[in-house]
Amino acid sequence: MNSVRDALFEAKAADVVLAEVDGSTAGYALFFRSFSTFLMRPGIYLEDLFVRPEYRKQGVGLALLRHLAQHAVDRGYARVEWSVLKWNQLAIDFYNRIGAEPLDGWTTFRLSGVALDSLAGQSGTEGAALHGGE
Repeated sequence: MNSVRDALFEAKAADVVLAEVDGSTAGYALFFRSFSTFLMRPGIYLEDLFVRPEYRKQGVGLALLRHLAQHAVDRGYARVEWSVLKWNQLAIDFYNRIGAEPLDGWTTFRLSGVALDSLAGQSGTEGAALHGGE
């Protein structure tokens, strides 16, 4: 995949909702389905919520999150989750105002680049027979 367009419309790796104000794109929410083994139900992972600076504090972000909440409720999903950078206090304040709760006790890990390639290239399954996946 070479572009967001390929990922969204060819591979169907995620969905996106666009917000328009007076015919101009004001923002978007990019998300995909997740699954909770704790709740035994699917959910939504919000990968990116973006509102163009000139449209902030006009309800665009709230409209996008309301749309995702309704999407989740309509499908019987258990939750909508996302991450926010610790320094982004404006976003954190907004999320707190709408009733979202930060998750204490969780640390996000990421495997990418050389580390991802290295782990993928290691041989053996440590004695485990693996089945499933994509």
